[in-house]
Amino acid sequence: EAALRWRVHGVSPSGGGRRFDAVLVEPSEPRPGLILLLHGGPHSVSTTAYDPRVAFLTRETHCAVLLVNYRGSLGFGSQELRSLPGKVGEQDVQDCVAALRVAQEAGEFDLARVAVVGGSHGGFLALHLLGQHPELFKAGAVRNPVTNIAAMATTTDIPDWTYVEALGLGAYDFGAARPPDAEQLAAMWRRSPCSHVDRISAPTLIALGMSDRRVPPSQGMEMYYALRSRRVPTRVLCYEGEGHALDGPASDVDHWVTVAAWLNEHLPPAPAPLPEGIERAVSFGVGV
Repeated sequence: EAALRWRVHGVSPSGGGRRFDAVLVEPSEPRPGLILLLHGGPHSVSTTAYDPRVAFLTRETHCAVLLVNYRGSLGFGSQELRSLPGKVGEQDVQDCVAALRVAQEAGEFDLARVAVVGGSHGGFLALHLLGQHPELFKAGAVRNPVTNIAAMATTTDIPDWTYVEALGLGAYDFGAARPPDAEQLAAMWRRSPCSHVDRISAPTLIALGMSDRRVPPSQGMEMYYALRSRRVPTRVLCYEGEGHALDGPASDVDHWVTVAAWLNEHLPPAPAPLPEGIERAVSFGVGV
């Protein structure tokens, strides 16, 4: 059986600030592809503990998996935690790109086989990356993603999330809640992946729990219709009776198997390994 190895990269934010971590899980084969796997929250964290989803993706896609603890993740101090609200779709996106570059500089990866996967806020980030940096990614897969914060503000069971993360700490009045005004809606839209949908070109898989009250499935359907109308290869998986976690045993297995199949379909094939004892030649040619 092929072994997996892991290491932790320290990443310095492009605009300054405290370093954050990114966990890289690699297969033993040479020049694997690379998948960014982004946690939700955003105030959560990816650890070095064994994760069967990471092991499965690595084995099935012949790609390394990079788990990015962008600023705002847990475990890096309150100052970094509080730095993200009001800057989602910007600071966290920049951190993911910085982590990707650090990983690429530290190892040899097949840059034609780079994808991004994430759920909830991780799906929000994945769609932002596909729209803001379409040159970096060949495919994406998202699960119950936030796509339009303005539309979610009055349909989610945590409306405070939409105000705080998009507008900043103190933007939500818990004692006198009211729907967002025109200025707030415009700011929420600017922080949303849907504001970059015209630039998304990579094939994108969308998985939805149809009983999700946290991020209503209308969020993902909105992105699905937008991508399909622009002729971007896309598919939506609808899991009836599933909520935000999408963790029913049958749904969980079906989702991750389909994610791996989607990436294998839309990423270039991994190079076939050479027979034992044969090394690939390094050569150059001269044009005539």
